[in-house]
Amino acid sequence: MSVDPRDFFFRHALLNAVQHENVPKAGTVLGMLMGKHPEFRSQAKEMSAILKDVLSEVEALSPEERKERLMAVAPELLTEKKEKKEKEPLRELKNVGEEGVVMRFAPNPSGPLHLGHARAAYLNDYYVRKYGGKYVLRIEDTDPRRVEPENYELLLEDIKWLGLNITDIVYQSDRFDIYYEHGRRLIEIGGAYVCTCDAESFRELKNSKKPCPCRDNSVEDNLRQWDEMLAGGFAEGTVTVRVKTDIEHPDPAMRDFSIFRVVDSPPHPRKDVTVYPMMNLSVVVDDYLLGMTHVIRGKDHIANTRRQGYIYDYFGWKQPEYYHYGRMSVGDVVLSTSAMKAGISDGTYSGWDDIRLGTLKAIARRGIKPEAVRKAMVDLGVGQTDINFSWENLFAENKAIIDPVSDRYFFVPQPALFEISGAPSKTAEIPLHPNESSRGVRKLEFTGKVHISPEDIAGKSFVRLKDLFNVTVTEKDGEALITYAGDSLEEAKEKHAPIIQWLPYGKASVPCRIKRPDGDAEGLCEEGVKHMAGEEIQFERIGFVKIDSVSGDSVTAYFTHR
Repeated sequence: MSVDPRDFFFRHALLNAVQHENVPKAGTVLGMLMGKHPEFRSQAKEMSAILKDVLSEVEALSPEERKERLMAVAPELLTEKKEKKEKEPLRELKNVGEEGVVMRFAPNPSGPLHLGHARAAYLNDYYVRKYGGKYVLRIEDTDPRRVEPENYELLLEDIKWLGLNITDIVYQSDRFDIYYEHGRRLIEIGGAYVCTCDAESFRELKNSKKPCPCRDNSVEDNLRQWDEMLAGGFAEGTVTVRVKTDIEHPDPAMRDFSIFRVVDSPPHPRKDVTVYPMMNLSVVVDDYLLGMTHVIRGKDHIANTRRQGYIYDYFGWKQPEYYHYGRMSVGDVVLSTSAMKAGISDGTYSGWDDIRLGTLKAIARRGIKPEAVRKAMVDLGVGQTDINFSWENLFAENKAIIDPVSDRYFFVPQPALFEISGAPSKTAEIPLHPNESSRGVRKLEFTGKVHISPEDIAGKSFVRLKDLFNVTVTEKDGEALITYAGDSLEEAKEKHAPIIQWLPYGKASVPCRIKRPDGDAEGLCEEGVKHMAGEEIQFERIGFVKIDSVSGDSVTAYFTHR
């Protein structure tokens, strides 16, 4: 039975919009059609035009109208989903209310985001889309030593690229007065005190399970010193505010931890203050006041979760549901912000988007799509087991997205010019995409000489120049002699001839550099690539690349994956 692609698109776009409360990206729905009905792959352009109209129609509907239309045209899709009881990518959350969840992604502006941030961002995003509710981007900028003005914009650019369903943006630097108010309240109820012991003396007492002398100061004395702190009466390193906990707790990290400190320099770019809240205070106050219902973060925060429990208890507040996921190893890719900064400063790296780094900017510059990162991160789940991040899984997800829409071109690394003896002039007409004839062809004109890589013919006697003809290779006086050997593709197959890339001599070939994590590849590519700046393509038998820039007749591409 024939399939009406417009009807298919409308049904599945509605289903996706109802399930995730947003209109899906075109690639998602187009990929579903191509996967279930491969007969449409040759009509990609026509299908894309139809899909564009369908998505506009779905976007114009309210959430209620989308559900009504879905129930009218394809109720079986929702029924099938329930009947199959397909395993959810992630576990159910506990204690989800009727209004959904309130969750947060809380980076600090110390630099652009990287793969580690993407995991937290997409795990939280998944649940907000699943249950509905609010997704708060909380920029944690209360440490002046980790904040640089330009990093705010870098961070927001990455958030936009990720495509998160952010509903609210909060800057902690706008909330200092709120933190001061709650610091004062903690002191007033006897849950915190001002400590003027030097760090080493306090550490020795803490490790010995002994209280410091400041712990017994009266509330009045603590409030007086607190006011003196806010007025600038203490220098950096001479004072801190501590939460009263169990001084004999088995874990020294739990004993009277700090929640405020004085930092004289550098100045904060957004706030003229010297008293800064520590993370365990600001996080508790914000999570409670902003209504967080569920918190997903790395298991390196398990100790912080326990510390924060003291503050929740003092205020009589209910804690969110906590989920801690295991560490994620990404191999040799650099994620440390300080290491990246140092490398950029000394010239080791060209910038935040250097292909050897694990920043989202570097990943995007390579041509990896945010949808692929999302799928890879959600697949990791929220378990506490430490895992090794699989680049191959990410590449596979990305390939599924870009392969159907990436034009094909030739690239010849380290080329040499050869004359083909006895060959007729010929124009090769090569499909821009092997499975989508509607995309058209590219034409390469052979007039007697070709650029090929000497490595491709070394030790070979019979070779096929892809989409052109067969040649024989002989050697004389240490030089390769190449002779026309007919057009028969069948003969090439029978002889198991290698099929190699080639490029015509002349303006149809332009210099091209492929930047790779393990070193650049120099060569020539087709002249048509010059018009593909910013696009992902596939260099046949080389891999997918993103055309980064074109300068004159020279092309620079970033290697994506094979």
